[in-house]
Parts: sequence; structure tokens; C-alpha cells
Amino acid sequence: MSADLTAALVDQVRHAADHKTPLRIVGGDTKAFHGRHSAGDRLDMRGHHGVLHYDPTELVITARAGTPLTEIDSVLAEHGQMLPFDPPRFDDGGTLGGAVAAGLAGPGRPWRGAPRDLVLGVKLLDGHGQVHRFGGEVMKNVAGYDVARLMAGALGTLGVLLDISIKVLPHPPAERTLILEADREQALHTLRALAGKPAPLAGACHLEDRLYLHLSGNASGVQAWEQQIGGEHGDGENFWDRLRDHRLAFFHQQAPLYRLSLPPATDCHDFDANALLDWGGAQRWLYTDMTDAQLREAVAAHQGHVTLFRGGDRQGEVFQPLDPVTLRFHQGLKARFDPQGIYNPGRMYADF
Repeated sequence: MSADLTAALVDQVRHAADHKTPLRIVGGDTKAFHGRHSAGDRLDMRGHHGVLHYDPTELVITARAGTPLTEIDSVLAEHGQMLPFDPPRFDDGGTLGGAVAAGLAGPGRPWRGAPRDLVLGVKLLDGHGQVHRFGGEVMKNVAGYDVARLMAGALGTLGVLLDISIKVLPHPPAERTLILEADREQALHTLRALAGKPAPLAGACHLEDRLYLHLSGNASGVQAWEQQIGGEHGDGENFWDRLRDHRLAFFHQQAPLYRLSLPPATDCHDFDANALLDWGGAQRWLYTDMTDAQLREAVAAHQGHVTLFRGGDRQGEVFQPLDPVTLRFHQGLKARFDPQGIYNPGRMYADF
């Protein structure tokens, strides 16, 4: 079953624009915690759903934004394919539009790509209530391609995603999870060594003196690297799914959770010794007693940035503060796509 609610959504947006009424774009609402608090009338996308086009030989699927991720997964699995960026499912109600708008990716992101790398085209409802198409359904169709990619991670602040065309990949024929006993220094050393080799990695996580490695590819390659790396066999997809969806015990602490983005093998044990290292060290999850300002200053010294991912003050600056030039660029985009400022106001930054 599918349903096209474009006309109704256009009417609601035009009415909101005429009256300068803020709108809160909602799909499954599984990531309401992500970003700053944003109030407004609910613009419900769940009824706008359905797969529009999917030919497994083209490695592209096009679906309406309100299509549940569970439906997308099911359709792709029938043909042995998957969404490469493996969006986190913090709950069962997540939608394709919400996954792209949030811009979040699973443990395989450094090796399989981020949402912005995989979005080929979108149909977008702007703040004027006008519908636009950007990009297409094939990689060679580059018209408006960068505009489509802008929507990945914009948290709905630039427009309403109506339809999305996104690249998919075949599910790898062989996968293996290896566990190596390693302290932080040993883990970083191993990750630095593997970074210079053609190991078929699809995940690398360090937690509680254990280094988890996800091998993914053809059977012979996975077997060869399994023998070369050694270690114990892990619980396969179960661990990586629980890491992706924050269902590991580490994420159950009742304190603000910070996401650090750093060069992968950076050793900064002075402030993140107890962090969970994901993406081979490029993404780190941390609970800390440091203030936001102190943490951002410490991470900036290592050429990284900080997001207050969950909990804490959702009225403050959740994302890394922008420098004046970048801020003006973001404000210009917001003014172009949403001149009345009705879409998810303040969700990313207080100024837009």
C-alpha cells in the first residue's frame, strides 16, 4: 500500500507560511531528542508513504519520505540488498525521510558511506509551499545533485522531504565479528595498522578493553583476514545492531551523552579515556563532568568537534558553534529555502 499526501502537505505549508506559523516536521518521531528543542504545529509525514520505484539491477530505491525503514529493509532484503548507511533505529517507527534528515549512520559509515554520499535525488516542499525536484535516480544525473545532498542532516530546517532516491548495495556474502582483548592504546595501535591495509572492515569499536572488528565481503577475503587478525568470534549482527541503536549497556547511563568527531586514531585520553570508540575512533561517545565549553575547547585542540547528542540543555547550543562565515552561509540557505522560518525553527541553531 502507498499514499501520496503531497497536495494536503502543500496546503498546510502554504497556510503556515501565510500566517508565519512554525511547523514541526514529524515522521516516526524516533529522534525527537536529537537537536535543539523546536516547537510548532505538527506536520505529520507518516501517511505519505510507499515505495515508488525499485529495480534491484539499478541499485537505487525511490520511496516517499514517510515510508517506514522496516518496509524499506524488507523490500531490499528480498533481493539481497541493503541501505549502506544503516541508519540507527532508536525505535521501530523510524522513516526513510527521518533517517535522511537526521543524517545519522551506523557503525559501517567510514567504509560504506554517509546519507549525504548516497542520496541521489529528492522531491522537496520548500517554505513557499512549492514543490521542487533535485537530482535524479542514477549517479550520472548530477543536475541539482548537491542540493539534494544538502537535505541530509539538515533536520528538516530547509524543507520537507517528499520523495527520496537513494543508492543501495548488495548485502555482503560473508561477515564475521572478531573480538580482541586490548586496552585503549593497543586498540588505537591496531586501528592505525589496519587503516593502511585493504582489510574488509565494516565496523571497528573499542569498549571496555575489547576491540570489536566487523569483517564484511567475499568469503575468501573475510576468511583470510580473520586468520591474519586473530581474536575470538563475536555475536555477529547482534552486537553491531545494538551499538547502532544505542542498546548496549554503555548507553543506559542517566547523564548527558556527547558525540565527538575526531581524526580516527587520535589519542586524547586526557578527556575521553572512558569513551566508547566507534568508526575506528572517528566517532566517540562520552559521558563527562566537563562543561560544554571545556569539552569543546579540548576537542578542538585535536581538530575535532562536539555534539550534545542526548540529554542536557536542549535550549542551548547542542551542535558545534559555527564560525561567522559559515553561520552566514547557513542563514542564507535558510532564507532561500524557508524565508518565513516556519520549518523546525531553532532545531539546529538558535538563529535559524
